Amino acid sequence: MISSIAATRSEVMKYLENFLDETLPEFLKTVEDSWQPADFLPDARMDTFFDEIRDLQERARELSYDLLAVLIGDTITEEALPTYESWIMSISDINNDEHSSWMKWNRGWTSEENRHGDLLNRYLYLTGRVDMRQMEASTQYLIADGMDIQTDNDPYRSFVYTSFQETATNYSHRRVGALAKKAGETTLSRICNYIAADEGRHAKAYKTFVKKIFEVDPSEMMIAYEDMMRKKIVMPAHYLRELGIDQGQTFGHFTDAAQRTGVYTSLDYLEIMETLNREWKIANMTGLNEAGERARDYLMALPNRLRRVADRLKVPQLQYKFKWIDS
Repeated sequence: MISSIAATRSEVMKYLENFLDETLPEFLKTVEDSWQPADFLPDARMDTFFDEIRDLQERARELSYDLLAVLIGDTITEEALPTYESWIMSISDINNDEHSSWMKWNRGWTSEENRHGDLLNRYLYLTGRVDMRQMEASTQYLIADGMDIQTDNDPYRSFVYTSFQETATNYSHRRVGALAKKAGETTLSRICNYIAADEGRHAKAYKTFVKKIFEVDPSEMMIAYEDMMRKKIVMPAHYLRELGIDQGQTFGHFTDAAQRTGVYTSLDYLEIMETLNREWKIANMTGLNEAGERARDYLMALPNRLRRVADRLKVPQLQYKFKWIDS
């Protein structure tokens, strides 16, 4: 183990790389052990294909407008994977060796995530309820527009972000699955539950990376965590838009739909933070310098402040008409 006093970002990332060598199998599955999108949807080679499509479309008609909108927004977010991969590649002290454990993690994480957008896109196409061209244009916009999540190419801040975001994605997919099951759409429910399991495993990995950094560089890690929470964690789709709509304008309507359905709410944001504080043992962290202690105090007080804001939040009840969904 390296000394926390002398730790630099490079030393810490090298330390974590040694840890990754031992734990990659826990966080990533092999291709042989992984599910694939074809496992969930009707097989066009089979004589029963068209009957199965009709059954799927009949069940999909029971999905509410808001739930379908949230699912489309989630799908677009998943399909913007090239943006996230290039972002991870840009993080200082990670992109330094094609054969390093960090590069193995990045490629493995990307390969698992790639299946999510593929599967959800095919599902939405088969439902017959979605204007696929409009949805595809939003995906192209999101990739072309990029994202600004204010991590400054710093691995500490980046791992705070991914710990939070992957947990939020797990919440969203899991709840879409539960609502789909309630509506009788068992295919979508099964799809979302499998994707949510992947996201939960990825969240565990990133949270573990942060936990290991706290062991050797607690003050700098605490300051990085505080900085990200002061800036607020923005979702990767915060620039989401439709054809003819300004950058980011559609995202607000998407989050309103998520709030109305209960898929992802402002209370979830503070619950995730409380979970991170608890899992990272923020309240009892020792070995902090003065700046680290101030950061810890801020992080412990923030959830109550967020709760007061969430309690006052009013969500518009009027449904926005998304261009993605056929009337």
